[in-house]
Amino acid sequence: MPHPTWQGPTRLPGTGPLPRRLATAVVDALASGALHPGDALLPSRRLAGQLGIGRGAVVAAYDELTAAGYLEARPGSGTFVVEGAAEAARRSAGPPPPVGRSLAGPVEDTGLGAPTPPPDALDLRPGHAEPALISTRDWRAAWRHGIPDPPGAEALSRVQHPELQEALAGHLRRMRGVTATPDEVVVVPGASAAFTLLAVAAGLAGADVAVEDPGYRRARAAFVGAGAGVRPVPVDEDGLDPGLLRPTDAAVYLTPAHQYPLGARMPVARRGELVDLAHRQGTLVVEDDYDGEFRYGVAPMPALRSVPGGAGCVAYVGTASKVLTPDLGLAWVVPPPHLLAAVRRAQDQLSLGASPVAARALAHLVGSGALGRQLGRAARLYRARRDALVAALRRRCPDLRVAGVEAGLHLVVLLDDGDGNTDGGTDTAVVDRLRSAGIWVEALSGYFLGRTRPGLVIGYSRLPESRAPLVAEALAQAVLRPAEALADRADSVGRRE
Repeated sequence: MPHPTWQGPTRLPGTGPLPRRLATAVVDALASGALHPGDALLPSRRLAGQLGIGRGAVVAAYDELTAAGYLEARPGSGTFVVEGAAEAARRSAGPPPPVGRSLAGPVEDTGLGAPTPPPDALDLRPGHAEPALISTRDWRAAWRHGIPDPPGAEALSRVQHPELQEALAGHLRRMRGVTATPDEVVVVPGASAAFTLLAVAAGLAGADVAVEDPGYRRARAAFVGAGAGVRPVPVDEDGLDPGLLRPTDAAVYLTPAHQYPLGARMPVARRGELVDLAHRQGTLVVEDDYDGEFRYGVAPMPALRSVPGGAGCVAYVGTASKVLTPDLGLAWVVPPPHLLAAVRRAQDQLSLGASPVAARALAHLVGSGALGRQLGRAARLYRARRDALVAALRRRCPDLRVAGVEAGLHLVVLLDDGDGNTDGGTDTAVVDRLRSAGIWVEALSGYFLGRTRPGLVIGYSRLPESRAPLVAEALAQAVLRPAEALADRADSVGRRE
């Protein structure tokens, strides 16, 4: 039975770039019930003719909505609405922030004190986007827009970024279901700065902060640096279990969209349970949405902050480093309303202001539609690279479990037999063997505070599809054979183009 075909909007809402206006119209149609999961969208050329706009604008809007998880493109069949899209749209399609008001988005990662790979290594450490995806023309135009004339004289810690906040408002509302006003957004020079500001503003010094175990090391370091004590909470296939939190936990830090590093997606029931518990116990919830834009073949799931009641207890933290590049040096935090003034005071006291030049550049990338185009390119490329790596690992290492493949920019290869045993020895030994072959990944055990589990955390965003079989072969050698077996493979695997 053919899928119903949505005939498209009669007009495009709002003002601004056409792709953004069309994407908003599609989200609004999903939220209102005019468009349903399984429905087909008109071919881009036909819809463009119907609306009297260029086909490129329709393609860009479809790409952005596909990257956001609302749509899926089926080669030879068309573009369709995915299951779960209507619910996600209803959460995100509240009234847009007033003009001049706005919002936030995702977080970065590198190992603390980690050595730097040599230039000829294949760097598959997690937390890195593919910088080659960025349009040179868009990038240069953004920085030309960002440079002020004349330069500003205000201290960075007191500079506001209204243009960026306004641009992010529409983007985050569509992509992550988060609605906020610009005065609720604090732009900072990195995710660690956001965690530090929240800890200081919430008075977490001397208090317990529950953190995922395994989890993001830089977040833990930021809370400890602010005087808090971190309490590890084991995660399972659904992420952090709210039932394991204690009344003495003043705050909880988590990555619900794609648990870092194991990859679990926190289900809706747990999200609601966590928000309810946070309200009852007065717990601050710190949501790190570090790569929430990237999902593959699964329904979109709005941010935790968009859960009913979430705005009152969830601080949403995001960064541009996964969708663009860490070179921008920007992150943002949307704190609960009762913490906003304290966060801004802490920002001034600690001199954690963000560059207005970088903020204007990012605002231009968002407002011009360049970020939407980037997300569309990235989603297609990352999915293809993920698929190639997963297929190669399953062919060459069928006994190893691959986890965390539904979203994000990395996956995890579990090396144990369920009891923590592996024929390849410790995961750090396997990492060393791979590095001897010129392939850099990270040991899963390094992310734990409590009981560890051996595994490898492998980023695929910078892995050419043609090299996926070589990586799988090297991994099989590293796990199943002694280190000497890899020595002869260094030139053919690690440094081969």
